[in-house]
Amino acid sequence: MAPLTIIAVFFLWVGSLLMVQGGDPTISFEWKVTYGTISPLGVPVKGILINGQFPGPNINSTTNNNVIVNVFNNLDEPFLLTWSGVQHRKNPWQDGVLGTNCPIPPGTNYTYKFQVKDQIGSYMYYPVTGMHKAVGGFGGLRINSRLLIPVPYADPADDYTIIAGDFFNKGHTTLKKILESGRNLGRCDGVHINGKVAKGDGSDEPLFTMEAGKTYKYRICNAGLKTSLNVRFQGHNMKLVEMEGSHTVQNDYESLDVHVGQCFSVLVTADQEPMDYFVVASTRFTKQEVTATGVIRYTNGKGAPSPKLPPPPVGWAWSLNQFRTFRWNLTASAARPNPQGSYKYGSVNITRTIKLANTAQKVDGKLRYAINGASYVEPTTPLKLAEYYGVADKVFKYDTIPDDPPAEITKITMEPVVLNLTHRNFMEIIFENRETAIQSYHLCGYAFFAVAVETGQWSPEKRKNYNLLDAVSRHTIQVFPKSWAAILLSFDNCGMWNIRSEIWDRRYLGQQLYVSVLSPNKSLRDEYNMPEGALVCGVVENMPRPPPAYT
Repeated sequence: MAPLTIIAVFFLWVGSLLMVQGGDPTISFEWKVTYGTISPLGVPVKGILINGQFPGPNINSTTNNNVIVNVFNNLDEPFLLTWSGVQHRKNPWQDGVLGTNCPIPPGTNYTYKFQVKDQIGSYMYYPVTGMHKAVGGFGGLRINSRLLIPVPYADPADDYTIIAGDFFNKGHTTLKKILESGRNLGRCDGVHINGKVAKGDGSDEPLFTMEAGKTYKYRICNAGLKTSLNVRFQGHNMKLVEMEGSHTVQNDYESLDVHVGQCFSVLVTADQEPMDYFVVASTRFTKQEVTATGVIRYTNGKGAPSPKLPPPPVGWAWSLNQFRTFRWNLTASAARPNPQGSYKYGSVNITRTIKLANTAQKVDGKLRYAINGASYVEPTTPLKLAEYYGVADKVFKYDTIPDDPPAEITKITMEPVVLNLTHRNFMEIIFENRETAIQSYHLCGYAFFAVAVETGQWSPEKRKNYNLLDAVSRHTIQVFPKSWAAILLSFDNCGMWNIRSEIWDRRYLGQQLYVSVLSPNKSLRDEYNMPEGALVCGVVENMPRPPPAYT
């Protein structure tokens, strides 16, 4: 064997060891992805099941766990899962988005290998191929604290997951055709809670059970396509304890707005008369409110839930005010023994500001959504593969959009959009919503500090209103109509990372982009090499595998 080949094999072996850290507990899953009939709203739809389940199975992990998920695609079309909110430190190869990964071809499998770190909280996974997310393939992902690290509340009597979302009865292939014809998805047909809607006639089996006097943890995620939800528990308050991967100041709420892509963790104490109660999820910011209910049953309780549901809030000003009540718990331990608040993000100098403005226009008579005038087009070669193989110029160009978009965007271009960012730069990103529809943005690979959400237009003078002390660290942020949101973060995680609209018709029709963060030292301390078994496609499919880029 030639010396260069021996060196390459050695580094690939080292890289595979690094991606699944030796010495830490490993949890493994075998998942079969199949079609199956689902009917969350009472209408049969061709759904996507994982191990026969809709929603899919929960992943119950603990900080530092190595997670191995072997996914076998038994569909007749390519399929790819992303692990929303999991940061994949130094490991973009496991992120599961089309800018880093080739989709899994029909009849084949791919094994994800990643480590969950420093992110105690609630997350979810879902498919990013086509419109698969409309009909399943999603589920909950928990990251629990190690016993060594205390959490700022007593252990709950049980831990439950609520996966709620809007639902469209048309099926994923029809929805895809609608989008490709140049239209948006319109209004949903209904809302589900864990794939079901209670009938309310006394025949419903409970989704969850509680025993009087005990406290329970509920992890609430909005896995829908486009609709914000308000969630509330009939007769019970919620104590917010975690938002995505952060401990929060523990305020009580009668209801919570959960925007698309977001996950909250709350505590609910069974302190009412023992009987059945409804958990309620209703649409927000829609012309016609749609509501779903699920039954929570007290052990040894008697009586059906009252048909009188707790009322939802009205208007998005209420939701904006609720956002302002969310605070980072500065004294709670993070995944390490040091408190969350030991990182003083408010005292770090900003090195670059990027404003991202969303717009909607027609291109050749078809609707497209754009950021700073560019509507993202998915290339056949994942961006990260093109970069790693040294053929990025054949697939995309860097920095094709301005950091500060013009006040009027009159033309939309269609292209892959990749911003070239400097490793470890501390940056400010402004999401500017120039439209009358609410937005929800997600950033892969990072958590950021959501320091402000305000109405009107952003200007540098608005920084005086930033929360520079205890803004919650999170990965998804809503932007209200004709408003803006500001986030701060250090781009210290090398890789190719997706910034996308969580409003799925917007994402599909171009409202997303990627950021490339390269290691200046080509060091394994910053990023792992392409793993063995990584799928290849597009222009690199028949190219020889390059030697390891990082040492």
